[in-house]
Amino acid sequence: MRGVAERKIATVFGGSGFIGRYVVQRLAAQDYIVRVAVRDPAGARFLQTQGRVGQIVPLAAPVTEPAAVARAVEGAEVAVNLVGILYERRLGDFDRIQGEAPGAVARAAKAAGARAFVHLSAIGADPSSPSLYARSKAAGEAGVREAFPEATILRPSVVFGPEDDFFNRFAAMARLPFMPVVSGGTRFQPVYVGDVADAVAAAIADPSARGKTFELGGPRAMTMREVLRFILDTTRRRRPMIDMPPGLMRFQAGLLQRLPKPPVTLDQLLLLDRDNVVAEGAPGFAAFGITPKAVEAVVPAYLKRFRPGGGRREQT
Repeated sequence: MRGVAERKIATVFGGSGFIGRYVVQRLAAQDYIVRVAVRDPAGARFLQTQGRVGQIVPLAAPVTEPAAVARAVEGAEVAVNLVGILYERRLGDFDRIQGEAPGAVARAAKAAGARAFVHLSAIGADPSSPSLYARSKAAGEAGVREAFPEATILRPSVVFGPEDDFFNRFAAMARLPFMPVVSGGTRFQPVYVGDVADAVAAAIADPSARGKTFELGGPRAMTMREVLRFILDTTRRRRPMIDMPPGLMRFQAGLLQRLPKPPVTLDQLLLLDRDNVVAEGAPGFAAFGITPKAVEAVVPAYLKRFRPGGGRREQT
C-alpha cells in the first residue's frame, strides 16, 4: 500500500453521474484517491462504498466556479471531465457548461501539474451543427485542446447501461398503446457504459493516447426503428410502431421543453436528423485493446422490469 506521500490523486468532475460512477470505480480499483467533484457532494456519498475508507472523497466543485475547480485539482495527478447536459435549464447553459467550462477545467488541471487529462465529448460534436448541444460540445473540445494539448478526448455514441436515459426511457414508452417513431432511419452505435469507463482508465494509463481523439461505438449500428423494435421485443410488448410527423413533433417539443425535465426538446430533434456513429477510420476501442459489449448482451437484463407483470412471472 502506498504511503501518504505516494498517494495518486485523480479528480473526476461529474463523478456521481451515469458514466461517472463507473469511472470512479475503475480509478479506485487502480489505487487512486478519487476526488468526486460535483455540485452536490451529499448526493455522491453512495460512491464511497466502492473504495477503501477515505479513498473516494466527494467535494463541492461545480465546473462553472473557477476557485472550486482549482481546489479540486490541486495536487491531482489525473483529471477527468465528464460533465454534460442534455437540455438547458437556463438559457446559455450549453455554452457555460459544455462550451466554456471544459477549457477552464483543463487550464486548472494544467496549472496544477496534472500529467493526464481526459475529456468526455460526444460523437456529433461539430461547430457548424444546427444543434446547440453539438456546437457546445465542439467548443468544449477546442477549449480543452488549447489549454491542455496532451489531453485525450473521447467521443462516445449513445451510452447504455442499467441507469441510462435511452433504453429505459423508450422501454417505459412501450407501455403506451403505440410506440411513436421519430427519425426512424437515423443510425446510432450504442456503447456500454462499462466499456466507456474502461476507455477512460486506459487513456489515463496509456501515454500514446495523449493528444488524440477517439470515437467510441458498440459492435454494430442500429437505426432508431431497430432500437425501438428491439425494445418492444425485449419488453414483450406488442405495439404498433407509428411514424410521427416532423411538424407535430416540433410543435410538441416546443411545449414540452418548458417542463423541468422535458422528454424531448427542439434541439434534440435537430440531433436526431444526423447519424450518431463512429466515423470511418477514426481510432476507437481497438486502440485500447477493448472489445465492446453488444446491446443484446446487457440490455435485456435491466429491461425485464418493463415486461408485463414486471417480469416477475417468468421462470428463472
